Amino acid sequence: MEHKPAHSSKTSLLNRLLERAKRHPLWTTIIVFTLFVLLYVGYLAMDLASLEKLENVDPALVTRIFSEDGVVIHELYTYNRIYVSYDQIPEHVIQALLATEDREFFDHWGINIKRIPKALLVDLATLSFRQGFSTITMQLARNLYAKDIGFSKNINRKIREILTALQIERTYSKKEILEMYLNVAYFGHGVYGIQSAAKRYFNKDVSDLTPEEGAVLIALLKSPARYSPINHPDLAQQRRNLVLYNMFACHYLTREQYDSLKALPVVVHPPEERGKIAPYFTEYVRQQLNSLQDSLGVNVYEDGLNVYTTLNTQIQACMDSAIARYMPQLQKKVRENLQRWKEENQIPDSVFEKKSEVQIGFVALDHRNGHILAMVGGRDFSTSKFNRATQARRQPGSAFKPFLYVAALDNGYTPVDKILNQPVVITNPDGTRWDPENFDHTFGGLTTLREGLRRSINLVAARLILEIGPQTVVDYAHRLGIHTPLRPYPSLAMGSSEVIPLELVSAYGVFANKGVRVEPIAITRIEDRFGNVIYSAKPRRQQVLSQASAYLITNMLETVINKGTGASARWRYHFTAPAAGKTGTTNDYTDAWFVGFTPYLTAGVWVGLDDPELKLGRGMTGSRAALPFWAQFMKCVYDSLKLPHTEFIQPSDVINLQVCLDSGDIATNFCPNVVNEVFNVKYRPTQTCKLHQGPKRKKKPGMFF
Repeated sequence: MEHKPAHSSKTSLLNRLLERAKRHPLWTTIIVFTLFVLLYVGYLAMDLASLEKLENVDPALVTRIFSEDGVVIHELYTYNRIYVSYDQIPEHVIQALLATEDREFFDHWGINIKRIPKALLVDLATLSFRQGFSTITMQLARNLYAKDIGFSKNINRKIREILTALQIERTYSKKEILEMYLNVAYFGHGVYGIQSAAKRYFNKDVSDLTPEEGAVLIALLKSPARYSPINHPDLAQQRRNLVLYNMFACHYLTREQYDSLKALPVVVHPPEERGKIAPYFTEYVRQQLNSLQDSLGVNVYEDGLNVYTTLNTQIQACMDSAIARYMPQLQKKVRENLQRWKEENQIPDSVFEKKSEVQIGFVALDHRNGHILAMVGGRDFSTSKFNRATQARRQPGSAFKPFLYVAALDNGYTPVDKILNQPVVITNPDGTRWDPENFDHTFGGLTTLREGLRRSINLVAARLILEIGPQTVVDYAHRLGIHTPLRPYPSLAMGSSEVIPLELVSAYGVFANKGVRVEPIAITRIEDRFGNVIYSAKPRRQQVLSQASAYLITNMLETVINKGTGASARWRYHFTAPAAGKTGTTNDYTDAWFVGFTPYLTAGVWVGLDDPELKLGRGMTGSRAALPFWAQFMKCVYDSLKLPHTEFIQPSDVINLQVCLDSGDIATNFCPNVVNEVFNVKYRPTQTCKLHQGPKRKKKPGMFF
């Protein structure tokens, strides 16, 4: 049997239509109008979301930043939205939505044909687009693809909306559409999605909402600003009761339930307003996330990441408390010191208040793993986001001396080796002359390294750096973690080159960590919205100093806190745990420092004025201006965390010997001045003292370190 070509019947139908159009002009009009509509709809559809875009809906979500102890300390977002699944949303919320927004949702395929005629009649009567016939799917289309659909209220937008809704219905199940809708809808006060709304208005998860609370949230969809339960509780209650009535009309509520619920007042329980936790730290984390997002292939503001950090909120609270306690009295003293400058230069009060504001850079880390535990980068993050703990470059003064001393110890010097405490004239590599002097303008005789560090004697440090060489000190400082440029000049012994507080604290941490340097980190891991780990920190660990040298400098820095320039930590601020540290003060009291550590953590404080031309004032040394913050902080940490008073562990290659202070050799029974000192076994004295052959010695009290 012979078959006609398939296109033959189509051609015949077209010919019949054309013949009829010739005989009946109305048919011509209908055909032309139909073709125009089809072409116009096709033209509008060209700009709509692609099928790939429809199949990969990816609403912007909140990235949450967690502390080490599980507290959400910050959120990053373009839209304040936390995604929840359909199963997490209570049935009464779904019922309230359907009863109010789209009762025939499960019966239509994206558009409700029955509502179109009524809407058209109202719009024609009012010559406007007041009456809508939007379904939940059409509203979802607007929320997801507003840029593709357009923003103007005209027929073009409505056609695009309908076409997009039809595509959404073909792509997703009804439950998936409801889930997406409730997660992308705007609920006012800057929150998107039902979960964020539940948190904002009732401080609970969506799964815990009661029926009347769910009705309040669904009521917001009509107009979030107008029906805000925070700003307009009366209007919110009226709209909520309408939602409850709709639920009753749809048989989701009984008459008794409806009457009971509508009588309830609208009561909101927004989360307690609290100050931001560690804003300088979270900004530091945000900057790191920005640098990581390209390599991870994520958008930190929209991908709903969970970022786990090193910050300990208890330790941060101790840092904040120490600043709150001591900063007002320091600020008062500094302003008193600057009063003469204000009067001589006729500085207006408003300018003086700003210029004379004492700033602080304070950071603490766990030197064992590099975790940054707490951070403050200034007095007030809202007025100055410059992080003085991680960005400021300031001269460290005598807080740099431990790098000089540890370089000497690592190259054969011992704590009892002596340097002359006498004036010296030094010519720098650039030909300039440097005349160092001691802080108290005195000088003395031969002084042990331990005593020189304990008292922070500048002339001892100046002569020591001439012996071992400035470049050696630079090399050791860089090795321990100082990355800022350091000039290899003799004045480096007194901290003449600028450093960053975080780097200085991290370098001190090497001493506490038995010579092992661990790169500081703020982020431990990052998870995507599904809980998959997409980043895990692997901080670099490197043995950069021998255990013996690390212990020797630690032991000498213990003397600084116990009997030296940092001793007020003991007798005034009552911090009693084993600790080591060093004060620092720069020329004319421009900068004040204290950096110290225990077996558990290392912390450092810088205080000063942002303008280095302005000084803290006479007497504002590291021990007076910076140490109070450190001591109070450490005491609080030990008390809050109940840390044990563990001693620093002496390594096997360090030994204790009784030596004669006069000769530096092993003491005999005839030596008058004997101390018990620690030595690297490689550089210990091996011969007994030959200076003293007299009567049996008497031990001097207080000479046992």
